[in-house]
Amino acid sequence: MSDTPRFLPTAENTYVISYPEHGPGYPYDFAVILRRSRECERGGDVERACNMRYDGVKKLMDILPDEDDVWLDWEDEGCRAVLELLKSSAIDHFLVGDFEMAAGMFEMILDMDPEDHLEATKPLAYCYVALGEYELFDEVINDISDKYPEKEILKLWSEFRRNGSLPAGEMIHLRKNFPVFYAEFVAPTHPVSPEYLADIESERPSREAQARELWLQTEHLWTSFPGFIEALRES
Repeated sequence: MSDTPRFLPTAENTYVISYPEHGPGYPYDFAVILRRSRECERGGDVERACNMRYDGVKKLMDILPDEDDVWLDWEDEGCRAVLELLKSSAIDHFLVGDFEMAAGMFEMILDMDPEDHLEATKPLAYCYVALGEYELFDEVINDISDKYPEKEILKLWSEFRRNGSLPAGEMIHLRKNFPVFYAEFVAPTHPVSPEYLADIESERPSREAQARELWLQTEHLWTSFPGFIEALRES
């Protein structure tokens, strides 16, 4: 009998994961892989944590069914672990500038979870702009709610990458509707202070802390693709 998990179809046209009996050290327990990678990361061994997640994703790729549409049941704990592992590894690649690999993983998440419970569309849109895949970006940007400041920043960055200028209407919208985020992005410094950490880890982080978090999550983009932040400051 195979020791690999099986993806079983359900009556709702989704899949759940069925694991065979296994003990410690079982290589396909994606929830355990995810948990141990997070423990490594908290312990300061970020490289090992990233490698653990990527190895887990490669194991997942080896056992996925061949069907075109494999929609995972979000209510199934094993399925959620798979999607969260995929997103964590995608973010790892995104942060080191491997936008092609990251985009592929975010796309896989959306293929398996069309309702986008993990909000993979937002980082995928960043990847598309970084890769210059503007047609794909145009296809996904409207799937991001107008309530998210990322949508305005993405539209501005996309236009800047395409045309070298910032559309006036979008700038007005960013300043008017997301003033805290605009202020953070044009600020000269973005310190990771104890006050910020306590704020962002609280049950209800402030808008200021959320804005700082978004900057920190995207800072590598503005270093890799210079000019955009300067344009925001000058507009």
